[in-house]
Amino acid sequence: MRVLITLPQALAERALIRLDKFDVVVVPPEPEDDARVLAALGNADGVLITPRTRVDRDFLSCAPKLRAVSTYSVGLDHIDLAAAEERGIAVAHTPTVLTDAVADLVLGLILMLARRLPESMRVGASSDWRNVPMGIDPRGKVLFIVGFGRIGQEVARRALAFKMKITWFDQRTPKTPVDVATRVLDLKKGLADADFVSVNLDLNPSTWHIIGRDALLCMKPSAYFINTSRGPVIDQIALTETLRDRRIAGAALDVLEQEPPTPDDPILELDNVILLPHIGTATAETRQAMLDCAIDSLIACLRDEPCLFLATPKH
Repeated sequence: MRVLITLPQALAERALIRLDKFDVVVVPPEPEDDARVLAALGNADGVLITPRTRVDRDFLSCAPKLRAVSTYSVGLDHIDLAAAEERGIAVAHTPTVLTDAVADLVLGLILMLARRLPESMRVGASSDWRNVPMGIDPRGKVLFIVGFGRIGQEVARRALAFKMKITWFDQRTPKTPVDVATRVLDLKKGLADADFVSVNLDLNPSTWHIIGRDALLCMKPSAYFINTSRGPVIDQIALTETLRDRRIAGAALDVLEQEPPTPDDPILELDNVILLPHIGTATAETRQAMLDCAIDSLIACLRDEPCLFLATPKH
């Protein structure tokens, strides 16, 4: 069976070791290689991809033999799940192995914002230590978590160790919510009461721009905003304007609507924003676990064996 891999070189080299029983074709996940990807799909039984590869109807139409798609991500917004299901193509992802890494990052960003660490680092690197910025204690502050799935709940557990008060909002009812956190049924009410807001949502039609200008203006001027999920769940233009006008104190963003941002993106000019290059899962252990999970799932699907992380049923 043939497998097409669209992973960066280092990941692809590791994947080749695990997929040595398959006929493997590697194409880098760069825009200039899109035509090569489509050309290589004709004989592919399975594909192993990153979110840079969009699996839409055009992609699937080039892959008449395709049986399985395994993505090196928890997010599935780059895959047309309905189209895959119509074709009986199994889609697998990596939903559990990255939970701790992302939750750890959220807490790190909360502490960076609370203690104003980026500003203090700039002062520390200068010869003038007179104007040290004053931070705030996380203790007793309200952390409002938007999206209370696996990652949101792990964020709550970590925040409890810092004696924060936890509230949460989710359009769905989690299976096992943290019992010391309080559910809020009105998104704007939760935003209005929060000192820190952490967004931990998957991206789908119901969450696209779920937090827009009106919602942001509900927040306190002293509040901080953190997003480590997907950029488009926030109206970035509205967020930029809110931050520029100091309607909220600051933000920490691991994701943006366009990644990487263009050089003229106005959010790059703000001094009250911490910007990270989508590193939520960027630990050696987590990335290896994600790769192993994605490969295990692909092999299981192609061998008609049970797969734990299917997003669409096998037919």
